[in-house]
Amino acid sequence: MSVLTSRPVLRWALPAGLVAVVLGGGALVTTMQASADVRLPPRSAAQLLVDVQTARLEGVSGTVVERADLGLIALPPGIGGGAAGSSGIDLASLISGSNTMRVWYSGKDKARVALIRSNGESDIVHNGTDTWLWNSRDNTATHYQESDKDARPHPEAAPSGLPADLPKTPQEAADRVLAALDPTTVVTTDSNALVAKHKAYQLVLRPRDTASLVAEVRIAIDGDAHVPIQLQVFAKGDPNKAAFEIGFTQVSFKRPDDGVFAFNPPPGAKVTEGSDKAGADKAGAPGGTRELKPGNVTKPAGPAAEPKSTVIGKGWTAVLVTRLPQDANAPRDDRAAAMQGLLGRLPQVHGAFGTGRVLSAKLFTVLLLDDGRVLVGAVNQDALISAASNPAAALK
Repeated sequence: MSVLTSRPVLRWALPAGLVAVVLGGGALVTTMQASADVRLPPRSAAQLLVDVQTARLEGVSGTVVERADLGLIALPPGIGGGAAGSSGIDLASLISGSNTMRVWYSGKDKARVALIRSNGESDIVHNGTDTWLWNSRDNTATHYQESDKDARPHPEAAPSGLPADLPKTPQEAADRVLAALDPTTVVTTDSNALVAKHKAYQLVLRPRDTASLVAEVRIAIDGDAHVPIQLQVFAKGDPNKAAFEIGFTQVSFKRPDDGVFAFNPPPGAKVTEGSDKAGADKAGAPGGTRELKPGNVTKPAGPAAEPKSTVIGKGWTAVLVTRLPQDANAPRDDRAAAMQGLLGRLPQVHGAFGTGRVLSAKLFTVLLLDDGRVLVGAVNQDALISAASNPAAALK
């Protein structure tokens, strides 16, 4: 059974999902080239999607680089995290700059991500039932042990609570994806890319609605391994330089040595035993995720529940409307005060919706209203203001 069949998300997590744990320290090198010498046999979008679903990934190791040029105003010192002495993600470099990591993967039970910075290294190591979080600068390690009750279900166990009309084959799944995309997206392919010295196909997504700030999204898929190895997002008006990209600059699909996943805290390290939070990310659970459909207003549980969020529009021009906690604007420390200073530098707008400030970037725009509501979408300022005037945006 393919690892990517048992864990479908892994097909797209290399490298796109890794952005959530990227740290600073690397410089982006050019990895995407086009040449007649690297052209692969033509493949349709449906064929590429089937290739990805049926890929048999035994292992992978390599260097992943994230780069962003979103055109945002500079963040005040310390507001983005990752400052000297910190092992956290540097938000400033995530939105403007580049970040590098090393990754290793050897099946669903063995994975390692090394987050390298100039002032130290942080690792996430998963090996069987053990997971370690390591910070070299502070010489600290946190160990998580997966208990028997949290063990993964037997692969032969019948899934429960799943829709009866799930796709029966990879081809059917690909057809459904393309059918769902068709009303809003033009999907094409290219067979002439070179990423990290690997011949690759590109799955190209272009919004049909020209009001979107996104010009196109390019997903590079390795021509032999059939695994996504680069994601690029291009903004309208700048077709030659990605506003955001993450991808491998060096990659091998050979299974890494088991020693890579063996972690022992060095002498003198402060070791903490962590608690397993398995199941905390289930739909509806605290910190979990849930699907948000256009026009649906979600409300928190409790007697004092109030509207929280909704979506106005659809596709590439959909606008998310949500509400910040009532005390979100109250400065509590230097970082919060710096954030208030940043907001004060943003242009102010007025309308029937009230008063607010606008944060504009190449790929998205954010409207922060004084009453705590926030609107965000891959559209320009005028589109957000129009959405703010929609009765649904009142969140009542």
